[in-house]
Parts: sequence; structure tokens; C-alpha cells
Amino acid sequence: MFTFFIRRILQFIPTVLVVSFIIFILLNVMPGDAALLSGNPRGGVDPRVVAELRAKWGLDDPLYIRYFRYLDNLVHGDLGVSFRQDRAVSDILKTRLPVTFRLAGFAIFLAAISGVSLGFISAIHQGSAVDVGAMVGAVAGMSIPNFWLGLMLMYLFGALWRVLPTSGYGAGRFVYLILPAITLGVRYMALLARISRASVLEIVYQDYVKTARAKGLSEWRVRYRHIFRNALIPVVTVIGLQFGGMLASAVVVETVFSLPGIGSLLVQSIFNRDVPVLQGCILVIVVTFLVVNLAVDLVYGYIDPRIQYD
Repeated sequence: MFTFFIRRILQFIPTVLVVSFIIFILLNVMPGDAALLSGNPRGGVDPRVVAELRAKWGLDDPLYIRYFRYLDNLVHGDLGVSFRQDRAVSDILKTRLPVTFRLAGFAIFLAAISGVSLGFISAIHQGSAVDVGAMVGAVAGMSIPNFWLGLMLMYLFGALWRVLPTSGYGAGRFVYLILPAITLGVRYMALLARISRASVLEIVYQDYVKTARAKGLSEWRVRYRHIFRNALIPVVTVIGLQFGGMLASAVVVETVFSLPGIGSLLVQSIFNRDVPVLQGCILVIVVTFLVVNLAVDLVYGYIDPRIQYD
């Protein structure tokens, strides 16, 4: 397993290099000039100020020189300096990332617990009213847009019943993450419910399950050791693959609930043409996605000891 781990870590390097190149090219050729957005408060644009800013930020240099400079800084752990805040991008991300990671972690926890449980119960009671109701709810959950669901939850729990806060982070208090986490996790809960149900139904009729029952094992032991555990492998795969999508969906959720996370930072940086911050945000999301998928691959060996790492 150690060899497999080292090999996967080494594979991160070309992946990050390719991603960094694509991000840099796309963000630096998009319309808009960050220097022009820094005119004086009265609305005028002083050409001397624009020229000074372009020189300060290196925007007058050819694109390839700027890329190699960015790559050199990246190798040394320097993500650059924000055009708008004049702060190190790494310092900005340090304050924003914990919010997004807490939100995504809470959302994926809710989605995994409720989705897998719902899918397992539906499969065990295949064809029953519970099964039909759960799958109808799963289809509905996958069809509801995040922003609409967030607004409805804000209206019900914030404006109508007044039991939960509807915006802000509240110095990190857990209660401020309940509605955003539900909004972010509903779609993934529905997806995991459907995947779990299909996985359990594929296993429940296997010969080794019938043999376990014929040996007189208790139904609880058959369901847990022979059905549920083997059905988890495709579910864990989906959780790992969807984590990146959850970070992307956090852009909408954080904007709706005014959370100071990396998603809302992305939106602000797009409007401000703050390219260094945009590059840093996207790169962090990509690296997080790679690390999560590596963790998923390692979890396979725990779920199914038959899996060997070459």
C-alpha cells in the first residue's frame, strides 16, 4: 500500500502542472483588465495609475514569461498577491477554506448517512410503499436547484418559523451551517440513495448471500457483513467523485447564505478580475479533489480486504 500511495502522490505533480497551465491561460485571456478596475472612486481612470498597476503586477510582460514566473512561485508555495486586497493569496485562502471545508464536510456527512440508509432500506423492502416513496423523493431531490431550495429553507426556517439563522457565519457557530449544509447535501443524498439501492439489489441475490442464509446466519449478520459492506464500494466511489462537485456547488450555496467561504470568494474574484485569487481558489479545489480520491482508494482496502494494491 505504501508503494501505491507514493506512486499516486507522484502522479499529482503532472496533473497539477497541466491544471495550472489551463487555469493560467484561460484566466489571463478572459476579457477585462484588473488595472482598469482600480480607477479613482469618482469613476475616472488615471492612465498613470493603470500603467503603474500593470507594471507592479507584471501584466505588461508576455504571457509565457508570466506563466513561468507563476510556476516558479507555485513551486515555492507562493500563490501570488491579490490585485484587489494587496494581500497574499495564501493568507486569504487560510481564512476562507475552513468555512468551505466545514460546510462540505457537514453536507457530505448528512448526504452519506441519510442517502445510504435510505437506499439500503429501500432495497431490503423492494417494491413496497417505502421503496417507492424513497425513490420518488430521491428523484425530486436530484431535480431541485440548489438556489431555489436554499431560498425556500430560508423562508420557512428563518422568516416564517424563526428557528435558524439564514445568512452569515456567526463566528463559526455550528447552527449557521445547518441550512446551507442541507441545501448543499440534498442532491447528493438523493444520488447516494439511488446508487446504494442499486448496489444492494445487485448483491442481495448473489450466491454467497444465499449460502450465508442457508448456513443459518442471522438476518442482521447477513445484511451487514455480506450485503451492506460489499455494497459500500460503489457508494464510496461516488462519494469521492462527487466531493469535487460539492465544492463547485458551494459557490451557489455560499452566495445564497452569505457565507465567507471559497465559493463566495470565487464569485467576488470573477467580478473583480482578481486573477491570482481565482487561480489559487481553483487550484486548491483541484488538489483537494485529488487528495479525496486518493483517500477513497485507500478506504477500499479497509472495506474489502481482498483488494490488493500493486
